[in-house]
Amino acid sequence: MLTVILVIIGVAILYYAIILARAAIAAKAVPGIEALLVGAVVNFFDALGIGSFATTTAWMKFRRMVPDRLIPPTMLAGLTPPVLAQSVIFLALLGVLVDPVLLFGCAVATLAGGLVGAPLVARARVWVVQLTVAIGLVLAATAYAMTNLHLFPGGGTATGLPPMQTLVAIVASFGMGILANFGVGNYAPTLVLLSLMGMDPRLCFPIMATGGSLMGAGAGARHIRIGEIDMRIVLGLALGGIPAVIVAALIVKSMPLELLRWLVLVVVLYAAVVLFRAALLGRREDMEKLAGTPMVAS
Repeated sequence: MLTVILVIIGVAILYYAIILARAAIAAKAVPGIEALLVGAVVNFFDALGIGSFATTTAWMKFRRMVPDRLIPPTMLAGLTPPVLAQSVIFLALLGVLVDPVLLFGCAVATLAGGLVGAPLVARARVWVVQLTVAIGLVLAATAYAMTNLHLFPGGGTATGLPPMQTLVAIVASFGMGILANFGVGNYAPTLVLLSLMGMDPRLCFPIMATGGSLMGAGAGARHIRIGEIDMRIVLGLALGGIPAVIVAALIVKSMPLELLRWLVLVVVLYAAVVLFRAALLGRREDMEKLAGTPMVAS
C-alpha cells in the first residue's frame, strides 16, 4: 500500500508541475523576492509541525500582497509543491509504520474535500472568505497557545486506529480538505484529532503531509485553471519552499520552537482581527446593497 501511495504522489508531482509550468509560462510570471523568502521561512517551520497556512495568511494580509479573497487560492497553489516534497520525505521516513488503511483513507478523503471546496471558495462572497480565514487563524493561534501550554493531547503509541475511529478520521479529513480552500490548514486539527485517539504524534506527519499534498495538487490545479490567483506569488512560495522543506526534514532534528510559536501567535491574531473587521464591514455593505435594491414586480 505504501508503494501505491508513493506512486500516486509521484504522479501528483508530475501532474502539478506541468499545470504550474504551463500557467507560469502563459502568464509570463517571475517569482518575487519577497514571495521566495516567505516560502522558504513558512515551509521550513511547516516541516517542523508549526504549519504554514496561518503564518502565510498573516504575512500576506499584513503586507497586502493580494486582495483578501485571493489569499486562500494563491496560498494553496503556492504551498502545494513544498508539501508534496514533505509527503515523500515523511512517507519514506515514517510511512511504513502507519496503518495503510488509515493513511490511504485520510489522504483520499482530504483530496476529495479539496476538490469539493475549490469551486466553493471561487464563488463565495469576499466577506465570507475573510470570515472563514479569520476563524481559521484564531483556531491556529489557539493551537499554538495550547501546544506551548502543554494542553494538547500528548498522544499514545498507536500506529493505527479501530474501524470506527478510522472512519471518524476519514470523515474529518474530508471536512479539512474543504476548509483548506478557505485558508484553514489541516496540520493542527489532524494532529489533535489523531492524538486524542491515541496515535503516536510522530506518525501523524505522513498522514497530514500526504493528505495535504494530494488535496493541494487537486484543489491547487483547479484554482490555477480558474485563474483567480497571483502566479508571481505562487511561484515564489513554491520555489522558496521546496529546499527549505528538505533542509528542515532531513537536517534539523529538533529546535526550540516555543518562543517562535508565541511570536507567530501574536502575528496571526493581528491578522485575524483585521480580517474579522473587514468581513463585518463587507457583510454590512452587502446588506445595505440588498436593502437598497428595488423590488421587481412579478
